[in-house]
Amino acid sequence: MSAPASAHIGHVHLKVSNIDASIAFYQDILGFGIKQRIGDHAAFLAAGDYHHHIGLNTWESLGATPPPAGHTGLYHTAFLYPDRASLGAVIKRVLDAGLQLDGAADHGVSEAVYLRDPDDNGVELYVDKAKADWPRRADGTLEMSNKRLDVAALVALA
Repeated sequence: MSAPASAHIGHVHLKVSNIDASIAFYQDILGFGIKQRIGDHAAFLAAGDYHHHIGLNTWESLGATPPPAGHTGLYHTAFLYPDRASLGAVIKRVLDAGLQLDGAADHGVSEAVYLRDPDDNGVELYVDKAKADWPRRADGTLEMSNKRLDVAALVALA
């Protein structure tokens, strides 16, 4: 049995140590709007008029430290932007906020940058390339890559 082609991840819900620091990152830097806040313990943010793309809570994690490296858990969340200019704009906000990028790559199917949120969760910001341009092997399967991405060119589009 296969999932329908229209199925997709609707939201990610993160345990965070400081709700205000996380809201500042996801709202002020990445640009997601608060849809609901529950006291000092939880918040739900989204792009546009969706109910939420990101849930944040401190119910079990107030003041906690990130999990140690080398353990299982979330590798990163990935936020898909509609076009290169939108991706460039959010990268500019990230850099203007003094945050460091962990990396950047042209994957053949997408262009992506990587960074960390206040709780050291991995975050990918990316834009897909046109499906017709995705690189494929002779048998038709995707051939994704990890090539250098010109981040400055993306930021120049902002």
